Amino acid sequence: MKTILTPVDFSAVSDAVIDAAQLLARATGGRIVLLSVVQPPIITSDYGPMLENIGEIIAASEKTVARQLKHLAKRLTTPTLPVETVQLTGSPATIILAQAETTDADYIIMGSHGHTALYDLLVGSTAHQVLRKAPCPVMIVPPPIKKAARRKTR
Repeated sequence: MKTILTPVDFSAVSDAVIDAAQLLARATGGRIVLLSVVQPPIITSDYGPMLENIGEIIAASEKTVARQLKHLAKRLTTPTLPVETVQLTGSPATIILAQAETTDADYIIMGSHGHTALYDLLVGSTAHQVLRKAPCPVMIVPPPIKKAARRKTR
């Protein structure tokens, strides 16, 4: 049985990522491992030490993600499509790569947010990091095209 690691962040691209994972899982008789990574807030100011409730913020995020993952897995799971969920906290690219090894993933299907090259240069792209270091094939699903942008290209 093929294992399809499917990192989701519940953004606009997540539905397309899940659709692609379902198609591949059904075509290969595989299973989907839904992964959600809660990234702790990055504090880049002098006010960082004053933020005493960071633990509460992370706990609230983890609780929300757990609820969303449970709902998503329930929606996707069928007798012919097993779905497993994994929720971790940390750096998304690092955790996705580690989970690919842990689950012995045959494929990774993940989304791209379509940030500008400058944003990716300054902040980095999770998709790019995973693509460069993944132990298996990676499918990057692009973000949905906005209606106004779609009309301009016609």
